Amino acid sequence: MLTPQRGEDGKLTLAMAMADSKLAGVASEDIGKTAYSIFKRGGELIGQTVSLAGEHLTGAEMAAAMSDVLGEEVTYVPVPFDALRAQPWPGAVEMGNMFQFYAEVPEFNAARDVDLARGLNPGLQTFQQWLDDNKGALAGA
Repeated sequence: MLTPQRGEDGKLTLAMAMADSKLAGVASEDIGKTAYSIFKRGGELIGQTVSLAGEHLTGAEMAAAMSDVLGEEVTYVPVPFDALRAQPWPGAVEMGNMFQFYAEVPEFNAARDVDLARGLNPGLQTFQQWLDDNKGALAGA
């Protein structure tokens, strides 16, 4: 769902319900590595919430990075929250609500401290690194 889609005109579009807000992202393979680092610290982080993010990027920034990796333009199109909620698939309402919350509550992303996460996992991937490693999966778009 969060990959670029090729339209009838042959152009790639990244459509997300984030307006111009930033989205905190983390590669799924980095979650376990970072959790392991938390456990290795023993009692140091007991009672604390550690939220993860490798980066905070707008849809336009993600599309630009995808354009670089794929070698063709990917255009970001902000999807209205209500349009996402109106989709006929299970979870559409919940997904629309989630993205609206992310977009309208900047404290949610701000709580995902990139510096803290990188301190726990220095190998935490950037979006660009993740794209480079997953180019094949995106190339089918």
